[in-house]
Amino acid sequence: MLVVYDSLAGRYSDNPRALYERRFRSSPRDTHTWLCDPAHAAGFPADVATVPHGTTEAVAALEAADLVIANTHIDLDWAKKPGSVYLQTWHGTPLKRLHNDVLWAPEGKLADLDRDVARWDYLLSPNTVSTPRLRDAFGFDGAILETGYPRNDVLSSPNAPALRAQVRAALGIADDVTAVLYTPTWRDDEFYADGTPIVELALDLDAFVREMGPGYVLLPRLHYLITSQAEPVQHEGVIDVSRYPDVHELYLAADLMITDYSSTMFDFAITGKPLLFFAYDLENYRDSLRGFYFDLEQMAPGPVLRTSEQVLAALQDLDGLRATYRRSYRKFQKRFAHLDDGHAGDRLQWVYDQSSRQPQLTVQD
Repeated sequence: MLVVYDSLAGRYSDNPRALYERRFRSSPRDTHTWLCDPAHAAGFPADVATVPHGTTEAVAALEAADLVIANTHIDLDWAKKPGSVYLQTWHGTPLKRLHNDVLWAPEGKLADLDRDVARWDYLLSPNTVSTPRLRDAFGFDGAILETGYPRNDVLSSPNAPALRAQVRAALGIADDVTAVLYTPTWRDDEFYADGTPIVELALDLDAFVREMGPGYVLLPRLHYLITSQAEPVQHEGVIDVSRYPDVHELYLAADLMITDYSSTMFDFAITGKPLLFFAYDLENYRDSLRGFYFDLEQMAPGPVLRTSEQVLAALQDLDGLRATYRRSYRKFQKRFAHLDDGHAGDRLQWVYDQSSRQPQLTVQD
């Protein structure tokens, strides 16, 4: 069986990586090929077979695959062969409206992406809340497998403390330094603007370094769509991790997170570490640009802040923040992380049906 993987348009990460490493890599009967963005080739292990994303080789691999595993739209022109199975894992619990539900999209974009949705056979869901929203947003009438996300199993793994230490050492973060992961999402109007403008961080980096001092380090990680539209941050007290292969390892390395509307909030909440929301453009993003499925201000397990000054003040009172949001944090975890028990990968079961010559996927109770 030939299995072809694509994560975030050519990275070695996320649910495809978790499924590959946990289930498929050790199978001697299968062949594995990853689509690889050359800009992120360094993130792939040396023994992983790759083809360059967006090339004729990538199309050929997809068209030969018995099983395709991806975590976002494969925006390439390829024909799925008869009998091939496409597992779409997606890449996050949606706060932001998706696909058919968005408030704005460039003309023709959703129709282009619908061609990929039409190829899907299975779609993973991270939780009960997301299942109907994913189905409706994509107009998907196939099987939805409500397993939780295999990528998050590492956050509850017995190896988590060792991996945290390993990642921090690789990044040069001392044990006594508080690491603040900053994960702003992308803005549709920035991404699709003419001229590919340079995207800059909204958080005041000078103020962060001045107010927080050497005991803190900021780890900014831009959304994968925006990485190429921003210069790598080179600033005292800041380590740009936008090109770090897998964000889930950064969740372990960090001591708290600042985000805005990114789905990283739902994954990071599994760790129980503090969350802050720097929502400097809340009204525009919620009411005009994208839209939300939930009321962020009502459900957020941390403060929703509008200015860098407010963010820095909150960072200096983490004990108070934990006490204030303890109840809402537990409620948030119960609602969105009820399947994040370290066994999502185990719940996803598949067998190769010899009669139909197709992989069959199910959820184990």
